[in-house]
Amino acid sequence: MTHTNCPRCGGRLARDNDSGRCTPCQAAERDRMGAPPAVPASFWNHEPVRQALASRHLGRVIRAYRFHPYHGRTALSQTVVAGWLGITQAQLSRVENGPPVVHLDRLAHWAKILGIPNALLWFSLPDVGLDPSRQAASWPGLPEPDRHNHGNLVGPPATPASSEASTKEVVTTDRRQFHTLAALAGLGSMGEWGFLATPADESPAIGLEHVRLATSLVKEFRQADAVAGANQLCDIAIHVHGRLSSWAAKARYSRDVAEALQASLADLAAQTAWLAIDAGRRAAARPYLNDAITRARLADDSQVEVRALAQLALLNGDSQPTESLHCADAALRISAGWATPRLRTLLHLRRACAFAALQDRSAFEREMRKARQELERGPHESDPEFIHFVNFQEVQGLEALSFLALDQPRRAAEALRDAITTASPAHRRNQVYYRVRLAEATHREGDVNEAALMALDLLPEVKQMNSRRVTRHLADIRSTLGQVTRPTTPVRNFIEAFDGEAV
Repeated sequence: MTHTNCPRCGGRLARDNDSGRCTPCQAAERDRMGAPPAVPASFWNHEPVRQALASRHLGRVIRAYRFHPYHGRTALSQTVVAGWLGITQAQLSRVENGPPVVHLDRLAHWAKILGIPNALLWFSLPDVGLDPSRQAASWPGLPEPDRHNHGNLVGPPATPASSEASTKEVVTTDRRQFHTLAALAGLGSMGEWGFLATPADESPAIGLEHVRLATSLVKEFRQADAVAGANQLCDIAIHVHGRLSSWAAKARYSRDVAEALQASLADLAAQTAWLAIDAGRRAAARPYLNDAITRARLADDSQVEVRALAQLALLNGDSQPTESLHCADAALRISAGWATPRLRTLLHLRRACAFAALQDRSAFEREMRKARQELERGPHESDPEFIHFVNFQEVQGLEALSFLALDQPRRAAEALRDAITTASPAHRRNQVYYRVRLAEATHREGDVNEAALMALDLLPEVKQMNSRRVTRHLADIRSTLGQVTRPTTPVRNFIEAFDGEAV
């Protein structure tokens, strides 16, 4: 193996260095996810960047920026750069691959964020105004970003202000109780949350930098939910969604900001809906999904609309399978032409589950084949963040749940065992959920003692998991085992432990 040089500082790399960066540069770039790095003047002399600038197409410039070797051997993802620009990943994809952006304020805003030298631009930057990537940015009455926390919002929450409430109203809450909820939800890194307890301005103004901060919340909620579940997290999301929606209804913002703002709030509404589903508040989820679809259409953000429709398919899966199928079909139509393989995997899985609930076995098997074929095509750089959970485990798990709906518990148990053995540490909640469903499948196979032993073993983990969806299924097992005419020792032990723990 030959020595190579670090593209950032020019230093020689060790023979065993496969990251493309020397150790000091890796340390200096650990926070690059929060804001664009300060690049040297030579950065802009890279031939692909020069060609993109010459084309006068900022989308091509952004793509060349993402793939610059200065960032290491792995290009910056669209999701990361979109977060800097205050837009969604889907919007950035359209910017990069669509016609040139012509709105001067948007061109100037993004050029300043990326630090493109004025002399290389084909338009003039305004002489005044804050650089949102370098200056503190906060919603009117909302928090300034924590400079040690990658731009996350900070401060204690409050009950969301009603849209009819006075804009001078100060909303208060029990700070200690909220901090407990935030800690349980895994959001302790988000600080004091003081912004939701501050007075509102008479005429707030919102810019793209504020949209970027709101967008970052969705990622925080998604990551915390995957690890810990949504019980307490749902309360936080409802507070935040209500308050930010109230601000948006009162705020002043340009036409360019409007699209990004509506897309950001649509994504937040969809995330809140999912948290409500996992927290066992299924009825509460539907209004948020309706809100997400409405805002996504206002923003012309088909990606968020498809996400909301996929969640509606999930929400209707058990009680209204025909409606679930219609939602999945609509999502496939809307995403035709741009959906990535993993997104198509999810939508075919939604159709498969609906057909299983309708007892249409041949249609179920057809959709499962399509889902597996799409999954085998692998990940794509344009994969939206909300499908982070779509992997082999999810395919196996949803196939198993469909087998339960088709009254095939043996096949369900086999698929669940496969799902459990391919678990990802980042999706701890799903791992526990599928283990609970395996205990259910084992009981339905007729092995009552084994089901009781599995359920007893799961009890401590379920108690720690903040997901009423998981808890409900374990409670169903407890109820079913309680009907056993002659309970065995394992059955009695589980029932006593479950009742004593008050899960």
